[in-house]
Amino acid sequence: MTLLLRINSSSRKSGSHSAAVADHFEACFRERHPDCRVITRNVADSSIPIISQKTIEGFYTPPEAMSAELLEATSLSDELICELQQADTLLIAAPIYNFTVPAALKAWIDQVVRMGHTFAYENGSFSGLARTRRAVVVCAYGAEGYLDGQPFAAANFVEPYLRFLLSFLGIKDIRFIAVQGTTADPKTVAAHIDAAKLECRQAA
Repeated sequence: MTLLLRINSSSRKSGSHSAAVADHFEACFRERHPDCRVITRNVADSSIPIISQKTIEGFYTPPEAMSAELLEATSLSDELICELQQADTLLIAAPIYNFTVPAALKAWIDQVVRMGHTFAYENGSFSGLARTRRAVVVCAYGAEGYLDGQPFAAANFVEPYLRFLLSFLGIKDIRFIAVQGTTADPKTVAAHIDAAKLECRQAA
């Protein structure tokens, strides 16, 4: 059964443009894969805390030396990594907050980027261990001009970061769908949303 793992990271409970476009991608995905299963993580709901010292200690402790405390500290990471490894497609909805990803998304990332589980380091080089076949990232930008070749591209630390990170984990097929100018007038926003939805149908 095909699994879609969806990560929503907007703090908006309503009116999120990244979530709206991701909704459309999910609908197209379900249409194309009628028997699929979808796991949704709304990471901005505080369900994923900032990584703790004990969690980091657990990440670097050999399995045979793990105490009950360290097993508990890494249990959420285990669960999130299991979801990622089972997923055929990873869908991330990410608004730009102060030129980068939301802190809630970074909290999820810090739980799933784990040596020996989603990446390896051997003989002086890294390799990705994620079994996820592809990732689709919906990025929402309040202003225009963030994309490659545009005037404000140097301030975009969302797409370059996530592209590098997902590739680092071993995901080969990575597609970005951008919605810019979300603070513009309603007609302009609607046009941008429609264009992004068309990309979603093509990507699903």
